[in-house]
Amino acid sequence: MSTIISNIPYTELTIGQSASMSRTVSAEDIALFAAASHDTNPAHLDAGYAAETQFKHVIMHGIWSAGLISAVIGTKLPGMGTIYLGQDLQFRRPVYIGDTITATLTVAEKNDAKKWVTLDCVVTNQNGDKVVVGKANVLAPSEKISREAIAVPQVNLKS
Repeated sequence: MSTIISNIPYTELTIGQSASMSRTVSAEDIALFAAASHDTNPAHLDAGYAAETQFKHVIMHGIWSAGLISAVIGTKLPGMGTIYLGQDLQFRRPVYIGDTITATLTVAEKNDAKKWVTLDCVVTNQNGDKVVVGKANVLAPSEKISREAIAVPQVNLKS
């Protein structure tokens, strides 16, 4: 069964409009991000090392949460055809294995001359605690696009 997704062109975006996406963090997510980014900081991969840090447990890479923001921009708000211009982020809390985080983006400003959109970005954990806050600036698409969603590829980890 295929799923059809559509973007939201600049002319259809309204101040206050929002979209969200949630993910539950797994050890496999951390390992995959480390493999893709080459960030092998032991705070993310070594439980013994992490136990001696201020966080006491392995934590997800902070920028992974920004990846969830990017996923909302690229697939939901505004979606396909959006050009990501910039991002300002503050990392407020760690994200642990088993945490369910939700990235919520809200249209804060529109620049009609340039067709730029400023999005307020808030990433929260399952307790409602803000783990990342910031603003993204994007160039919204000018026309409506609908197409079949692409499935996330399955990946197997090998040590």
